[in-house]
Amino acid sequence: MRADAGSDVEQTYLRAGFGAEVRRGTRPAVVVVDLTRGFTEPGYPTGADLTDEVAATGDLLAAARRAGAPVVFTAIAYTPAEADGHAVVWLDKAPGMRALREGSDAVALDPRLPMRESDHLVVKKGASAFFGTGLAALLSGMGTDTVLVCGATTSGCVRATAVDAVQSGFPVLVPAECVGDRARAPHDAALFDIQAKYGDVVTLADAVAYLDGLAARDESGQEERL
Repeated sequence: MRADAGSDVEQTYLRAGFGAEVRRGTRPAVVVVDLTRGFTEPGYPTGADLTDEVAATGDLLAAARRAGAPVVFTAIAYTPAEADGHAVVWLDKAPGMRALREGSDAVALDPRLPMRESDHLVVKKGASAFFGTGLAALLSGMGTDTVLVCGATTSGCVRATAVDAVQSGFPVLVPAECVGDRARAPHDAALFDIQAKYGDVVTLADAVAYLDGLAARDESGQEERL
């Protein structure tokens, strides 16, 4: 996930002043990036076996429910005109993404994920969940002060979302077990880069403890009011 603390690379980044811890607020939200079948199942052109990452995300979402933290799912989906044409330039570079058509099984959320009617869904056309969407306004409207980013792929849409989240004013946490990619090298490089510059790459246990701590605090406050 990260370079060893004593490595030349790590020391170079430390000298540059990267890698400080982000602040953690009391109004977090979880953004689940593109854990649709087209990314979580290896039978699709854009997919990989993300069984473990989906299961870990389920654990994170359970903690978010306990804490009363809102959950936002994202999905990439293209109209027939977008999928078949050249208006979306990204599709010329990554033509396998043309299979992510509106209404297809490829853009359906992974059925193993516990989505609720109270959860939000953001449909996007690019890598970042913020680009060209109302996600920043949605998070602000909910009073969010920290964003936990999980999903796929680590080197693509997860990293892009983490970058835009911090640029939109939200401290970012990325639970490492909850993000996945098609290959290990880009996954590791993306996590290193996120940790250095954009957010804290944490363990699932740390993220769950953070959320459970907020849940316990809220319960304590309710008891005091009673």
